[in-house]
Amino acid sequence: MNSIASTSDRTVELDRLATLAEDVIARARAAGATQAEVSASVETGLNVNVRLGEVETVEHTRDRGFGLTVYFGQRKGSASTADLKPESIQATLDQACAIARHTEEDPYAGLADATRMAQAFPDLDLWHPWQPAVEEVIAIGQRIEHAGRDIQGIRNSEGASVGTGASLGVYANSHGFLGRESATRHTFSCSLIAGEGADMQRDYWYDTTRRVQDLMDAGELGRETARRTLARLGARGLSTRQCPVVFAPPVARGLIGHLLAAISGGSLHRRASFLLDQKGEPVLPEWLSITENPHLPRGHGSANFDAEGVATVDSDIVRDGVLSRYLLGSYSARKLGLSSTGNAGGTHNVVVSHGEDDFQDMLARMDTGLLVTEVMGQGVSIITGDYSRGASGFWVENGRIVHPVQEVTIAANLREMFMGIGAVGADVDHRSSILTGSILIDRMTVAGDAA
Repeated sequence: MNSIASTSDRTVELDRLATLAEDVIARARAAGATQAEVSASVETGLNVNVRLGEVETVEHTRDRGFGLTVYFGQRKGSASTADLKPESIQATLDQACAIARHTEEDPYAGLADATRMAQAFPDLDLWHPWQPAVEEVIAIGQRIEHAGRDIQGIRNSEGASVGTGASLGVYANSHGFLGRESATRHTFSCSLIAGEGADMQRDYWYDTTRRVQDLMDAGELGRETARRTLARLGARGLSTRQCPVVFAPPVARGLIGHLLAAISGGSLHRRASFLLDQKGEPVLPEWLSITENPHLPRGHGSANFDAEGVATVDSDIVRDGVLSRYLLGSYSARKLGLSSTGNAGGTHNVVVSHGEDDFQDMLARMDTGLLVTEVMGQGVSIITGDYSRGASGFWVENGRIVHPVQEVTIAANLREMFMGIGAVGADVDHRSSILTGSILIDRMTVAGDAA
Protein backbone atom coordinates (compact mmCIF):
# COMPACT_ATOMS: atom_id res chain seq x y z
CA MET A 1 0.00 0.00 0.00
CA ASN A 2 2.76 2.46 0.90
CA SER A 3 6.49 2.72 1.37
CA ILE A 4 6.65 3.63 5.08
CA ALA A 5 4.75 0.73 6.65
CA SER A 6 7.74 -1.44 7.60
CA THR A 7 9.98 -0.60 10.56
CA SER A 8 13.05 -0.22 8.36
CA ASP A 9 11.29 2.06 5.86
CA ARG A 10 9.91 4.13 8.73
CA THR A 11 13.40 4.63 10.14
CA VAL A 12 14.83 5.61 6.77
CA GLU A 13 12.04 8.13 6.13
CA LEU A 14 12.30 9.66 9.59
CA ASP A 15 16.07 9.96 9.20
CA ARG A 16 15.55 11.72 5.87
CA LEU A 17 13.05 14.17 7.35
CA ALA A 18 15.30 14.80 10.36
CA THR A 19 18.33 15.51 8.16
CA LEU A 20 16.26 17.88 6.04
CA ALA A 21 14.92 19.73 9.09
CA GLU A 22 18.34 20.20 10.67
CA ASP A 23 19.86 21.33 7.38
CA VAL A 24 17.17 23.96 6.83
CA ILE A 25 17.55 25.28 10.36
CA ALA A 26 21.29 25.65 9.78
CA ARG A 27 20.63 27.50 6.52
CA ALA A 28 18.10 29.76 8.24
CA ARG A 29 20.66 30.69 10.88
CA ALA A 30 23.20 31.37 8.14
CA ALA A 31 20.65 33.68 6.49
CA GLY A 32 20.44 35.76 9.65
CA ALA A 33 17.61 34.14 11.62
CA THR A 34 18.13 34.27 15.37
CA GLN A 35 15.76 31.32 15.85
CA ALA A 36 14.07 28.80 13.56
CA GLU A 37 11.76 25.78 13.72
CA VAL A 38 10.74 23.16 11.16
CA SER A 39 7.91 20.64 10.92
CA ALA A 40 8.13 17.99 8.18
CA SER A 41 5.79 15.08 7.57
CA VAL A 42 4.84 12.25 5.22
CA GLU A 43 1.42 10.62 5.32
CA THR A 44 0.19 7.64 3.32
CA GLY A 45 -3.18 5.98 3.17
CA LEU A 46 -5.68 3.73 1.46
CA ASN A 47 -9.41 4.44 1.58
CA VAL A 48 -12.15 2.37 -0.04
CA ASN A 49 -15.87 3.19 -0.31
CA VAL A 50 -18.50 0.66 -1.33
CA ARG A 51 -22.21 1.18 -1.84
CA LEU A 52 -24.87 -1.46 -2.55
CA GLY A 53 -22.12 -4.02 -2.82
CA GLU A 54 -20.22 -2.18 -5.55
CA VAL A 55 -16.95 -0.29 -5.30
CA GLU A 56 -17.46 3.46 -5.51
CA THR A 57 -13.93 4.73 -4.87
CA VAL A 58 -10.45 3.42 -4.17
CA GLU A 59 -8.05 6.14 -3.11
CA HIS A 60 -4.33 5.83 -2.45
CA THR A 61 -2.78 8.91 -0.86
CA ARG A 62 0.75 10.08 -0.18
CA ASP A 63 0.98 13.59 1.19
CA ARG A 64 4.06 15.55 2.21
CA GLY A 65 4.25 18.66 4.29
CA PHE A 66 7.04 21.06 5.24
CA GLY A 67 6.62 24.16 7.37
CA LEU A 68 9.29 26.63 8.44
CA THR A 69 9.13 29.53 10.89
CA VAL A 70 12.05 31.91 11.34
CA TYR A 71 12.57 34.71 13.83
CA PHE A 72 14.73 37.75 13.21
CA GLY A 73 14.76 39.04 16.76
CA GLN A 74 11.05 39.55 17.49
CA ARG A 75 10.03 39.52 13.83
CA LYS A 76 8.41 36.29 12.65
CA GLY A 77 8.01 34.78 9.19
CA SER A 78 6.40 31.47 8.23
CA ALA A 79 6.12 29.59 4.94
CA SER A 80 5.19 26.06 3.90
CA THR A 81 5.19 23.69 0.95
CA ALA A 82 3.90 20.25 0.03
CA ASP A 83 6.94 19.61 -2.18
CA LEU A 84 10.16 18.35 -0.57
CA LYS A 85 12.35 18.94 -3.63
CA PRO A 86 15.46 21.02 -2.86
CA GLU A 87 14.37 23.97 -4.96
CA SER A 88 10.97 24.10 -3.23
CA ILE A 89 12.58 23.93 0.21
CA GLN A 90 14.94 26.78 -0.71
CA ALA A 91 12.04 28.87 -2.01
CA THR A 92 10.17 28.24 1.25
CA LEU A 93 13.20 29.33 3.26
CA ASP A 94 13.60 32.48 1.19
CA GLN A 95 9.91 33.35 1.60
CA ALA A 96 9.96 32.86 5.37
CA CYS A 97 13.04 35.07 5.74
CA ALA A 98 11.57 37.76 3.50
CA ILE A 99 8.34 37.81 5.50
CA ALA A 100 10.21 38.05 8.81
CA ARG A 101 12.32 40.98 7.61
CA HIS A 102 9.21 43.00 6.78
CA THR A 103 6.83 42.21 9.65
CA GLU A 104 6.32 44.27 12.76
CA GLU A 105 8.10 43.22 15.93
CA ASP A 106 6.02 41.16 18.34
CA PRO A 107 7.41 41.10 21.90
CA TYR A 108 5.79 37.70 22.53
CA ALA A 109 7.19 35.96 19.44
CA GLY A 110 9.82 33.24 19.64
CA LEU A 111 10.45 29.58 20.31
CA ALA A 112 9.32 27.93 23.51
CA ASP A 113 11.79 28.03 26.41
CA ALA A 114 14.77 25.77 25.70
CA THR A 115 14.58 24.28 29.19
CA ARG A 116 11.07 22.94 28.46
CA MET A 117 12.08 20.75 25.51
CA ALA A 118 11.24 17.04 25.82
CA GLN A 119 14.15 14.87 26.90
CA ALA A 120 12.47 11.44 27.10
CA PHE A 121 10.66 9.70 24.27
CA PRO A 122 8.98 6.51 25.55
CA ASP A 123 7.27 4.24 23.05
CA LEU A 124 3.55 5.11 23.09
CA ASP A 125 2.59 2.07 20.98
CA LEU A 126 1.11 4.18 18.18
CA TRP A 127 2.72 2.37 15.23
CA HIS A 128 0.74 -0.61 13.92
CA PRO A 129 0.89 -0.56 10.11
CA TRP A 130 -1.54 -2.63 8.06
CA GLN A 131 -0.74 -3.46 4.45
CA PRO A 132 -3.83 -5.18 3.02
CA ALA A 133 -4.41 -5.85 -0.64
CA VAL A 134 -7.06 -3.59 -2.15
CA GLU A 135 -9.26 -6.64 -2.72
CA GLU A 136 -9.15 -7.42 1.02
CA VAL A 137 -10.20 -3.89 1.95
CA ILE A 138 -13.05 -3.99 -0.58
CA ALA A 139 -14.24 -7.29 0.86
CA ILE A 140 -14.28 -5.84 4.38
CA GLY A 141 -16.32 -2.86 3.22
CA GLN A 142 -18.79 -5.15 1.47
CA ARG A 143 -19.06 -7.30 4.60
CA ILE A 144 -19.82 -4.26 6.76
CA GLU A 145 -22.53 -3.03 4.42
CA HIS A 146 -24.02 -6.47 3.77
CA ALA A 147 -24.34 -7.17 7.50
CA GLY A 148 -26.27 -3.92 7.93
CA ARG A 149 -28.44 -4.26 4.83
CA ASP A 150 -29.30 -7.83 5.81
CA ILE A 151 -31.24 -6.57 8.85
CA GLN A 152 -34.97 -6.46 8.21
CA GLY A 153 -36.24 -2.90 7.81
CA ILE A 154 -33.11 -1.44 6.21
CA ARG A 155 -34.16 -0.12 2.83
CA ASN A 156 -31.06 1.51 1.40
CA SER A 157 -27.44 2.34 2.04
CA GLU A 158 -25.19 5.35 1.77
CA GLY A 159 -22.23 3.00 1.82
CA ALA A 160 -19.45 1.61 3.95
CA SER A 161 -15.85 2.81 4.16
CA VAL A 162 -12.59 1.23 5.20
CA GLY A 163 -9.47 3.33 5.66
CA THR A 164 -5.93 2.82 6.83
CA GLY A 165 -3.20 5.41 7.15
CA ALA A 166 0.31 5.95 8.46
CA SER A 167 1.99 9.23 9.32
CA LEU A 168 5.58 10.17 10.08
CA GLY A 169 6.75 13.54 11.27
CA VAL A 170 9.64 15.44 12.78
CA TYR A 171 9.78 18.72 14.64
CA ALA A 172 13.13 20.47 15.05
CA ASN A 173 14.22 23.87 16.26
CA SER A 174 17.35 25.94 16.77
CA HIS A 175 17.51 25.00 20.46
CA GLY A 176 18.92 21.74 19.13
CA PHE A 177 15.66 19.88 19.74
CA LEU A 178 14.66 17.12 17.33
CA GLY A 179 11.56 15.04 17.95
CA ARG A 180 10.22 12.19 15.82
CA GLU A 181 6.67 10.90 15.67
CA SER A 182 5.06 7.95 13.89
CA ALA A 183 1.48 6.75 14.12
CA THR A 184 -1.12 4.67 12.34
CA ARG A 185 -4.89 4.93 12.24
CA HIS A 186 -7.49 2.50 10.89
CA THR A 187 -11.21 3.15 10.44
CA PHE A 188 -14.44 1.31 9.59
CA SER A 189 -17.69 3.22 8.98
CA CYS A 190 -21.18 2.66 7.60
CA SER A 191 -24.31 4.72 6.89
CA LEU A 192 -27.75 3.12 6.32
CA ILE A 193 -31.32 4.23 5.57
CA ALA A 194 -34.62 2.87 6.91
CA GLY A 195 -38.25 3.82 6.38
CA GLU A 196 -39.67 5.83 3.52
CA GLY A 197 -41.35 9.14 2.80
CA ALA A 198 -41.66 11.46 5.77
CA ASP A 199 -40.42 8.76 8.12
CA MET A 200 -37.19 8.03 6.26
CA GLN A 201 -34.28 7.92 8.70
CA ARG A 202 -30.54 7.65 8.34
CA ASP A 203 -27.85 6.83 10.87
CA TYR A 204 -24.14 6.23 10.92
CA TRP A 205 -21.57 4.38 13.00
CA TYR A 206 -17.82 4.01 12.92
CA ASP A 207 -14.79 2.75 14.77
CA THR A 208 -11.22 4.03 14.66
CA THR A 209 -8.11 2.60 16.33
CA ARG A 210 -4.32 2.65 16.18
CA ARG A 211 -4.17 -1.13 15.66
CA VAL A 212 -6.40 -2.87 13.13
CA GLN A 213 -6.92 -5.86 15.45
CA ASP A 214 -8.66 -3.54 17.92
CA LEU A 215 -11.36 -2.50 15.45
CA MET A 216 -14.95 -3.57 15.98
CA ASP A 217 -15.83 -6.69 13.99
CA ALA A 218 -16.88 -5.66 10.47
CA GLY A 219 -20.20 -7.50 10.58
CA GLU A 220 -21.00 -6.21 14.05
CA LEU A 221 -20.35 -2.64 12.94
CA GLY A 222 -22.82 -3.06 10.09
CA ARG A 223 -25.43 -4.54 12.42
CA GLU A 224 -24.91 -1.77 14.98
CA THR A 225 -25.45 0.82 12.24
CA ALA A 226 -28.69 -0.94 11.27
CA ARG A 227 -29.87 -1.10 14.88
CA ARG A 228 -29.26 2.61 15.38
CA THR A 229 -30.99 3.48 12.09
CA LEU A 230 -34.10 1.40 12.83
CA ALA A 231 -34.33 2.87 16.34
CA ARG A 232 -34.93 6.30 14.79
CA LEU A 233 -38.10 5.27 12.96
CA GLY A 234 -41.23 6.99 14.22
CA ALA A 235 -39.33 10.03 15.50
CA ARG A 236 -41.46 12.99 16.52
CA GLY A 237 -41.10 16.35 18.15
CA LEU A 238 -41.70 17.53 21.68
CA SER A 239 -43.52 20.45 23.19
CA THR A 240 -41.32 23.09 24.82
CA ARG A 241 -40.30 22.17 28.36
CA GLN A 242 -37.50 22.11 30.87
CA CYS A 243 -36.13 18.70 31.75
CA PRO A 244 -32.95 16.73 32.45
CA VAL A 245 -30.82 15.82 29.45
CA VAL A 246 -28.38 12.95 28.97
CA PHE A 247 -25.73 13.48 26.30
CA ALA A 248 -24.63 10.16 24.81
CA PRO A 249 -20.82 9.73 24.87
CA PRO A 250 -20.08 10.83 21.26
CA VAL A 251 -22.03 14.05 21.92
CA ALA A 252 -20.78 14.46 25.47
CA ARG A 253 -17.20 14.79 24.30
CA GLY A 254 -18.32 17.88 22.34
CA LEU A 255 -19.45 19.44 25.62
CA ILE A 256 -16.01 18.84 27.12
CA GLY A 257 -14.52 20.32 23.94
CA HIS A 258 -16.39 23.57 24.63
CA LEU A 259 -14.84 23.76 28.09
CA LEU A 260 -11.37 23.15 26.65
CA ALA A 261 -11.92 25.87 24.05
CA ALA A 262 -12.92 28.31 26.78
CA ILE A 263 -9.68 27.75 28.75
CA SER A 264 -7.35 27.75 25.73
CA GLY A 265 -4.74 30.46 25.39
CA GLY A 266 -6.16 31.96 22.20
CA SER A 267 -9.58 32.55 23.76
CA LEU A 268 -8.08 33.90 26.96
CA HIS A 269 -5.57 36.40 25.61
CA ARG A 270 -8.24 37.75 23.27
CA ARG A 271 -10.57 37.95 26.29
CA ALA A 272 -13.11 35.96 24.34
CA SER A 273 -14.11 33.32 26.87
CA PHE A 274 -16.86 32.87 29.44
CA LEU A 275 -14.20 31.32 31.72
CA LEU A 276 -11.89 34.34 31.87
CA ASP A 277 -9.92 34.62 35.14
CA GLN A 278 -11.41 31.40 36.46
CA LYS A 279 -8.20 29.55 37.37
CA GLY A 280 -8.61 28.37 40.95
CA GLU A 281 -12.39 28.77 40.78
CA PRO A 282 -15.11 26.06 40.66
CA VAL A 283 -16.24 25.32 37.09
CA LEU A 284 -17.63 21.79 37.61
CA PRO A 285 -19.27 19.96 40.53
CA GLU A 286 -16.75 19.16 43.28
CA TRP A 287 -16.91 15.41 42.63
CA LEU A 288 -15.76 15.81 39.02
CA SER A 289 -12.20 16.01 37.70
CA ILE A 290 -10.58 16.21 34.27
CA THR A 291 -6.98 15.19 33.62
CA GLU A 292 -4.65 15.24 30.64
CA ASN A 293 -2.75 11.96 30.12
CA PRO A 294 -0.48 12.36 27.08
CA HIS A 295 1.28 9.00 27.36
CA LEU A 296 -1.63 6.54 27.16
CA PRO A 297 -0.60 3.54 25.04
CA ARG A 298 -2.35 3.67 21.64
CA GLY A 299 -4.17 6.86 22.67
CA HIS A 300 -5.66 9.00 19.93
CA GLY A 301 -4.02 12.08 21.43
CA SER A 302 -0.82 10.53 22.78
CA ALA A 303 2.41 12.48 22.26
CA ASN A 304 5.75 12.98 24.00
CA PHE A 305 5.94 16.65 23.04
CA ASP A 306 3.65 19.38 21.80
CA ALA A 307 3.87 21.36 18.55
CA GLU A 308 6.75 23.44 19.97
CA GLY A 309 8.78 20.53 21.38
CA VAL A 310 7.67 21.16 24.98
CA ALA A 311 7.53 17.94 27.00
CA THR A 312 4.03 16.65 27.73
CA VAL A 313 3.20 15.46 31.25
CA ASP A 314 0.23 14.01 33.09
CA SER A 315 -1.58 16.85 34.83
CA ASP A 316 -4.90 18.05 36.19
CA ILE A 317 -7.08 20.38 34.17
CA VAL A 318 -9.92 20.38 36.68
CA ARG A 319 -9.44 18.85 40.13
CA ASP A 320 -12.47 18.30 42.39
CA GLY A 321 -14.44 20.79 40.32
CA VAL A 322 -11.82 23.56 40.49
CA LEU A 323 -10.02 24.76 37.35
CA SER A 324 -6.36 23.88 37.88
CA ARG A 325 -4.82 25.49 34.81
CA TYR A 326 -5.32 26.86 31.34
CA LEU A 327 -4.21 25.26 28.05
CA LEU A 328 -1.28 27.29 26.77
CA GLY A 329 1.38 27.31 24.12
CA SER A 330 4.36 29.61 24.60
CA TYR A 331 2.89 32.58 22.68
CA SER A 332 -0.39 32.76 24.56
CA ALA A 333 1.42 32.03 27.82
CA ARG A 334 3.71 35.03 27.33
CA LYS A 335 0.78 37.28 26.53
CA LEU A 336 -0.87 36.17 29.76
CA GLY A 337 2.29 36.41 31.85
CA LEU A 338 2.27 32.65 32.41
CA SER A 339 4.24 29.58 31.27
CA SER A 340 3.47 27.08 28.50
CA THR A 341 1.47 24.05 29.67
CA GLY A 342 2.66 21.91 26.75
CA ASN A 343 -0.54 22.47 24.79
CA ALA A 344 0.72 24.17 21.64
CA GLY A 345 -1.32 22.44 18.97
CA GLY A 346 -4.01 21.17 21.37
CA THR A 347 -4.60 18.69 24.17
CA HIS A 348 -3.32 15.15 24.54
CA ASN A 349 -5.85 12.60 25.86
CA VAL A 350 -8.35 14.43 28.05
CA VAL A 351 -9.86 12.01 30.58
CA VAL A 352 -13.09 12.84 32.41
CA SER A 353 -13.63 11.09 35.75
CA HIS A 354 -16.78 9.03 36.05
CA GLY A 355 -18.85 6.86 38.35
CA GLU A 356 -19.90 3.24 37.94
CA ASP A 357 -23.20 3.83 36.10
CA ASP A 358 -23.47 2.15 32.72
CA PHE A 359 -25.65 3.62 29.97
CA GLN A 360 -28.88 2.08 31.27
CA ASP A 361 -28.06 3.26 34.78
CA MET A 362 -27.61 6.78 33.45
CA LEU A 363 -31.10 6.68 31.92
CA ALA A 364 -32.48 5.37 35.20
CA ARG A 365 -30.73 8.17 37.07
CA MET A 366 -32.31 10.73 34.71
CA ASP A 367 -35.71 9.03 35.11
CA THR A 368 -37.65 11.26 32.71
CA GLY A 369 -36.03 13.50 30.14
CA LEU A 370 -34.24 13.70 26.79
CA LEU A 371 -31.42 11.46 25.62
CA VAL A 372 -29.42 13.39 23.00
CA THR A 373 -27.58 11.30 20.40
CA GLU A 374 -26.97 13.99 17.77
CA VAL A 375 -26.58 17.77 17.77
CA MET A 376 -26.67 20.14 14.81
CA GLY A 377 -25.86 23.77 14.10
CA GLN A 378 -23.25 26.19 15.39
CA GLY A 379 -25.16 27.87 18.20
CA VAL A 380 -22.41 27.85 20.80
CA SER A 381 -20.71 31.05 22.00
CA ILE A 382 -17.44 30.54 23.84
CA ILE A 383 -17.51 34.27 24.64
CA THR A 384 -20.81 34.27 26.55
CA GLY A 385 -21.33 30.56 27.15
CA ASP A 386 -24.73 30.64 25.45
CA TYR A 387 -25.64 27.21 24.08
CA SER A 388 -28.47 26.53 21.63
CA ARG A 389 -28.35 23.66 19.15
CA GLY A 390 -30.66 21.48 17.15
CA ALA A 391 -30.87 17.96 18.54
CA SER A 392 -32.30 14.52 18.02
CA GLY A 393 -32.39 11.46 20.22
CA PHE A 394 -34.97 9.71 22.42
CA TRP A 395 -37.57 10.63 25.02
CA VAL A 396 -37.10 8.68 28.23
CA GLU A 397 -39.71 7.99 30.94
CA ASN A 398 -39.06 6.08 34.15
CA GLY A 399 -35.56 5.29 32.89
CA ARG A 400 -36.77 3.64 29.67
CA ILE A 401 -36.72 4.89 26.09
CA VAL A 402 -40.28 5.66 24.96
CA HIS A 403 -39.84 7.03 21.42
CA PRO A 404 -37.30 8.70 19.14
CA VAL A 405 -37.20 12.51 18.99
CA GLN A 406 -36.26 14.87 16.19
CA GLU A 407 -36.42 18.57 15.31
CA VAL A 408 -35.99 20.00 18.81
CA THR A 409 -33.63 22.64 20.15
CA ILE A 410 -31.77 22.33 23.43
CA ALA A 411 -30.62 25.50 25.16
CA ALA A 412 -28.87 26.71 28.31
CA ASN A 413 -25.66 28.47 29.33
CA LEU A 414 -22.49 26.42 29.37
CA ARG A 415 -21.44 27.67 32.80
CA GLU A 416 -24.76 26.52 34.24
CA MET A 417 -24.61 23.27 32.27
CA PHE A 418 -21.17 22.42 33.61
CA MET A 419 -22.11 23.21 37.19
CA GLY A 420 -25.35 21.28 36.65
CA ILE A 421 -23.71 18.00 35.66
CA GLY A 422 -25.44 15.35 37.74
CA ALA A 423 -23.42 12.29 36.69
CA VAL A 424 -20.87 10.99 34.21
CA GLY A 425 -21.30 7.40 33.06
CA ALA A 426 -18.77 4.59 32.82
CA ASP A 427 -19.74 4.05 29.15
CA VAL A 428 -16.58 5.81 27.92
CA ASP A 429 -16.19 6.36 24.15
CA HIS A 430 -12.58 5.45 23.30
CA ARG A 431 -12.69 6.64 19.67
CA SER A 432 -11.39 10.12 20.46
CA SER A 433 -8.71 11.99 22.38
CA ILE A 434 -11.49 13.21 24.71
CA LEU A 435 -12.43 10.23 26.87
CA THR A 436 -15.80 10.61 28.54
CA GLY A 437 -18.91 8.61 29.20
CA SER A 438 -22.44 9.91 28.87
CA ILE A 439 -23.13 13.15 30.77
CA LEU A 440 -26.33 13.98 32.65
CA ILE A 441 -27.27 17.68 32.84
CA ASP A 442 -29.84 18.35 35.56
CA ARG A 443 -31.93 20.81 33.56
CA MET A 444 -32.07 22.37 30.09
CA THR A 445 -34.71 24.01 27.97
CA VAL A 446 -35.98 21.73 25.20
CA ALA A 447 -37.90 23.69 22.57
CA GLY A 448 -40.14 22.08 19.95
CA ASP A 449 -43.23 22.67 17.85
CA ALA A 450 -45.28 19.69 19.03
CA ALA A 451 -48.50 20.49 20.86
